[in-house]
Amino acid sequence: MLFALALIPVIGLLLFIYFKDKKEKEPAGLLIGLFFAGLGSVIPAIILEAIGELILEAAIPYESALKGVLLAMIIVGPAEELGKYAVLRLITWKNKHFNYSYDAIVYAVFVSLGFAAIENIGYVFSGGLSTALMRMFTAIPGHTSFAVFMGYYYSKAKYASITNNVSDYKKYNALSMILPIIIHGLYDAIVMGGLASETDLVLGLAVLLWIVYVIALFIVSFIMVIKASKNDYCIVSLPGAFQTVYRPAYLGNWTCSCGTVNQLNFCAKCGNQRPQVETWTCPCCGAISAFNFCGRCGCPRPQAGPQMMPQQPAPQQPGQMPQQPVQPQAPWPQYVKPELQQIPPQQPGEMPPRGML
Repeated sequence: MLFALALIPVIGLLLFIYFKDKKEKEPAGLLIGLFFAGLGSVIPAIILEAIGELILEAAIPYESALKGVLLAMIIVGPAEELGKYAVLRLITWKNKHFNYSYDAIVYAVFVSLGFAAIENIGYVFSGGLSTALMRMFTAIPGHTSFAVFMGYYYSKAKYASITNNVSDYKKYNALSMILPIIIHGLYDAIVMGGLASETDLVLGLAVLLWIVYVIALFIVSFIMVIKASKNDYCIVSLPGAFQTVYRPAYLGNWTCSCGTVNQLNFCAKCGNQRPQVETWTCPCCGAISAFNFCGRCGCPRPQAGPQMMPQQPAPQQPGQMPQQPVQPQAPWPQYVKPELQQIPPQQPGEMPPRGML
């Protein structure tokens, strides 16, 4: 029963994140591999935490709230989150299945919950039923939230690397590591600092602050998942080594209601979708565009309104020669073989050379 209670919240959150991937589901083998790789990242985290605790114990030999905060912020948080990031980067950065923006959140959550699963089993078997129930609603969603922040900025770093935007790549890649470390560190530091203070008042205030922090963290993470799932868009690989950015389905720029000029299908500032009414289908090649001319073949945008019908000949008076009907003008010049345009004049009764007809 304890083993089941340790894994039920992990499985539930994995399924929630997985089914929010609406555009293209990730291969089961890749996700299982990420889960077990996250489970294996516990080993280096334990080693790094042990080394860090020895150094911190030598620097601060007595128990205090400061020591508890430092332990959480500079040892526990970095050791666990950097291990998860290393696994995520090694397995997914150049993986061919990493072709949608929401994929990064799926990958990061599977790695993080692999770590959380083995950690939770240890805590539940040592703490019993009460520990299992408490961690079901706190620690497991907490690891999921850390992963959501990591995956969100990891996706932006991937986008920047594809577009060769070095400054954005450095910024978002750093955020994909630093933000989860800070969020995880604060999650542990509030409680560990309160416990190390050995004061009931400080501990009570720390618990209240921790509850508010956890609720806010879970709400923000949930909103990020819903928004990322709704605005999920594709990274398309073309033949050869060239790779496009998150390719828009329609051509042409558009201005969002917030005032931002965009080229992609969703606003980069507020996430609103491109209005569909601004697009049109080329009657010549079938491409979808938002320019006044087709981006593929150059055909102009069709004008709205009824098409012009061929003029009918007017009634003739007795003895008047009928007028020739007006022929509709062809939209494009007809192609004529060059040899037919240069037939030399012939003598009366002489046939043209062979090959000219």
